[in-house]
Amino acid sequence: MSKEPEKPAAAADGAAVAPAKSGKKTMMVVAGLMALEAVAVIGIMSLTGPKTAEAEAHSIEDGHEADAESAVEIPLIGERFQNLQTGRVWIWDCEIVLKVKIKNREFVERVLQSRAAEIQEGLSTIFRKAQHVHLKEPGLETLNRQVAAFMSHAIEKDADGKERIEKVMIPKCKGFPAD
Repeated sequence: MSKEPEKPAAAADGAAVAPAKSGKKTMMVVAGLMALEAVAVIGIMSLTGPKTAEAEAHSIEDGHEADAESAVEIPLIGERFQNLQTGRVWIWDCEIVLKVKIKNREFVERVLQSRAAEIQEGLSTIFRKAQHVHLKEPGLETLNRQVAAFMSHAIEKDADGKERIEKVMIPKCKGFPAD
């Protein structure tokens, strides 16, 4: 009988030591598995993920050859236009920019220089005749369409029959009453 109480005491000491060792071992195994999983995920992602591509930079100013199909912006006009459609005199401070392909740049600039007065008069007429709601549109869609139509008549199409102007942009159009 004296041996029986010793066994539970020994078991009690062993039980106290066993969970501490078992808990540390479990934590070490879990940490090792997590590290192995992280390495495996990173390895798989680097093998199957998208490859990085290096882009070639084309610079017109540096004299390097640029892609003829890429677009450039050409300032068309920065002017204050008058509008009387509301019965009050409104002044509209506007800038208009044309987006053209590089291959059409010289031709468009040449036409803009040779027909500068005609183009300025046409744009002034568009602004003078524009309804006040068209000048206040958030995207200036109506004004953009009118300027694009006018400019497509002023600048003829290229040899392929395509428009030389890709897009008309109006980055600034602020109106205020003149009185």
